[in-house]
Amino acid sequence: MLLITLLSLAAAIQPAGAPAPARQPQLAIGAGQVAITFGAGSHIYFAASPDGGQTFGAPVKVAEVGALALGRHRGPRLAILKDALVISAIAGQAVATGPHAHGLPDQGDLLVWRSTDQGRTWTRTGKINDVPGAAREGLHAMAVAPDGTLSAAWLDLRSKGTLLYGARSVDGGRSWSKNELIYSSPDGTICQCCHPALAADQAAGSLWVMWRNVVEGSRDLYAARSGDGLHFGTAQKLGTGTWKLNACPMDGGGLAVADGKVTSAWRRDSDVFLSAAGEPDQKVGTGKDVALALTRQGPVVAWTADGGIQARLPGAVAPVELAKPGAFVNLLTLPDGTVLAAWETGASIETKVLAAR
Repeated sequence: MLLITLLSLAAAIQPAGAPAPARQPQLAIGAGQVAITFGAGSHIYFAASPDGGQTFGAPVKVAEVGALALGRHRGPRLAILKDALVISAIAGQAVATGPHAHGLPDQGDLLVWRSTDQGRTWTRTGKINDVPGAAREGLHAMAVAPDGTLSAAWLDLRSKGTLLYGARSVDGGRSWSKNELIYSSPDGTICQCCHPALAADQAAGSLWVMWRNVVEGSRDLYAARSGDGLHFGTAQKLGTGTWKLNACPMDGGGLAVADGKVTSAWRRDSDVFLSAAGEPDQKVGTGKDVALALTRQGPVVAWTADGGIQARLPGAVAPVELAKPGAFVNLLTLPDGTVLAAWETGASIETKVLAAR
């Protein structure tokens, strides 16, 4: 029988003097360190864990920008390298106005900050998108390959329709390559406000990207593989079903890759599905805003439902409730095989360690 345990009580992370509630947590692991980034109003924050994810220290303010893309899977992303920490976020000088502005930056660019002292101080190093304002939709992903190459992917508005663009850095985020088109839908646009995901295969050294597409009236998840973190192969549809929808659900999904096998979890209509290469889709619950982590026992899937966070652990027949209230959960597999979860609640970010045995 599988035993599901919560190894820690929920711990709150809340920066002193933040101008707004803490939102959109993103966990990262690397070089023996576990850390988190999130946004609060126009501020970007970072917090390091001194004990492998059990607790977190006081948040450090990375930057204050004019307008930060935040909410609905927007917000900063964190990568931990051997000799540096790198945070990316989409920001601009002012908040856009108009009927469809949604509080996004008027001319949003994908910006980068670096720290070489374990996150105590941060320096802005530049901009990833090479067409000004092209990243203004505010949705992006960042990942690091085993060799330290950083890759970013984002929803791009440099031309008609929404495109998926990417870039890479081979010098720890100091500079970035010329932008490359990853994917353009034959229907003229991919899903306009669903976040992309990136995942590195640590064994094979390859990189995978996932996004929600628009093809013949369906809004399904697709993925593509890259051998160099910049140029991607043919897009592959994920899952066996389809979602006919003439609207954007503002919901991407979770992606993980191990030993060449792609695992993903995402929403179709009001249901949450787990999809693994060569296997039928598996419905694991009902809800939205899905996150995924792989463990030795199998995948852990978490999502928002009924105003709280639910999770399906390996071998379980039903989800368990992690928190209520809560939203926008993020998952990270720790070296001991447990899973660290972080989510929004009230004005703070909460974290909890899960285990499946």
